[in-house]
Formats: sequence, C-alpha cells, structure tokens
Amino acid sequence: MKTSRRFSRGVLNHVYQRTVNGFVIFYCISDYLVYFTTMCVVARKYGVRILMVSLMPDHIHISVIASRKQDLSAFMRELNKSFSYNHNIVCHHSGSLFDSPFGSAPKYGDKNVRTNLIYVGNNGPERKLAAKAEEYRWNFLAYAETDHPFSEKLVVRRASSKMRRALSEVKSTFAKGRPMAYMQLKRLFSKLDSKEKEQLTDFIICTYNVIDYTAAIKYFGSYEDMLLAMHSTTGSEHDINEVVIGKSDAHYSRMSSVCLKTRGLKDIHDVLALDNEAKMYVFQLLQAQTDALLEQICAFLRIPFKKVK
Repeated sequence: MKTSRRFSRGVLNHVYQRTVNGFVIFYCISDYLVYFTTMCVVARKYGVRILMVSLMPDHIHISVIASRKQDLSAFMRELNKSFSYNHNIVCHHSGSLFDSPFGSAPKYGDKNVRTNLIYVGNNGPERKLAAKAEEYRWNFLAYAETDHPFSEKLVVRRASSKMRRALSEVKSTFAKGRPMAYMQLKRLFSKLDSKEKEQLTDFIICTYNVIDYTAAIKYFGSYEDMLLAMHSTTGSEHDINEVVIGKSDAHYSRMSSVCLKTRGLKDIHDVLALDNEAKMYVFQLLQAQTDALLEQICAFLRIPFKKVK
C-alpha cells in the first residue's frame, strides 16, 4: 500500500500508520502501555502536541500539531524504533513492525479539524471494540474528565504495600524520562489483584498523558458537546488510504482468549514464537472456535495471508 505524507506547520495533521502486512501489534494491556508511554515521552522530547489518539490492534491514528516537518518525522521515527525494539524482544520477532513511510494529512479549518477528531476518536466503536468513543480505553478520551475512568478511585493511603511500591516505581520511571518497559510492567502487575491492576493502568496513563484535551475540546465548545458530536457521526477521512480487515476487531481479543485457554500460555506473545507447524495448528483451532476472517487469523498469528489462501 502506498502511503502519502503531507504536512503543514502549526496545523493539525492526521498521522496514520499501518503495521507490516496488517499484522497485529497490540495483544494485551502491556503493548498499549509501552506504546503510549513511549509516545508521550517522545512527544515531549520533540515538542509535538497530540490532540487525539486511537491505538488499534493493527494500526494507529494520531492527530498532532508540530512546528516543523522534521519534528514530526523525528517523533514518529523514534517512537516506532523504540516500540519495535522492545516489542520484538517479547514477541520473539525481528525487523520493522510498521509500514514506512507513515501517512499524514493536514486539516485546514475548524470544520475539517473537528471531522478528523471525531473520526480518530470513533475508531474503537467503528471496529466494534466499544459502544461509545469514551468507552474505548485506548483512545484515552475518558481521561479528559477523570483520572480513573476504568477503575475504582485510588486512595494511596489505603492501598496495599505492593500497590504503593508499584505507584512509586511508575513515578520514578516517569521522572527519569523513560517509558514503561515490558518486563517492568509484568513484574508490577503480577503482584496485584484484578482491581489494583485496573487502578495501576489508569495511574500509568494519567502519569504519562500528554494529550492536549483543552485544545481538542475547544473545537466543540465543551467535552459533552465533543462526545455528542462523536455519538452523532463517525467523521470521515478522505486523505488517508486506510485499510481494514473485516467489520470487527473484537475477534482479536477472542483469539487471545482461545490461545491462552487451550495452549496454556502464560503470555499471549508466546504464540508468536511457535514454529510453523504449531502455528498452523493454532490457525485451525482459531478457525474452528472463532468467527474471525482468515485474514484476521493470519494477522493475529503474523502469517502472510498468501500462505494460507
């Protein structure tokens, strides 16, 4: 797929990047957190303002404003390089994860900006991952209003000693200008119960978050009006050649559940380390136990579709 890249200084630009072969890269919470915290750290480094984000299983959307084309390019280059390096270690993979170059398109005028923000914010609902935009955790929209949209309110003085140590480590890592790492997240989450895991996830997101909600909301008048606009329309994108597989990305979560249950995996990333024979067995298993399209199963297992057609 040929991706176009256009840029305008000081104007909101819609950045879109698809993965190589449309392969899945976001399998679980740690994938999203490593990418998001890396994105926030790198955005601060290059002075890139982010107004809206949507992390999807096999691609990303970011609505950004940058002072120079070089800053946006450096931001995306370092973000992709850093995430790919860390992700490849846990996924037993090598090489680039993302199609290059990334696509970008400037949005001139308030109407076009609003349309883009609605489009990016609505990616989760459009792909059947949530009923409403603010219910999709990985567009981070709900964090505009509260620091715990998906968990119980955290009262530090009442938290367990394990939770307090985890919070302290997150704050220390952030203060050092480093994103969260896979092994670090695995260690921290392994000591917590389900309620605490949700609280820690919200805490990490809020600690690192650089999304300029004020700037985004300004185009709609209020947060409530922005949500109303997203509920009323999906927005549109004519400048980016977005490629989607099927009508729903919810199948990927279902496939993860099947793999963890039937293969006895402790980490969903381990499915990617299976040899070709084992992967084909899993392929047949997923074909029998889910409603996913063949292309989606291939994307999940990172098998080129042409090999199974």
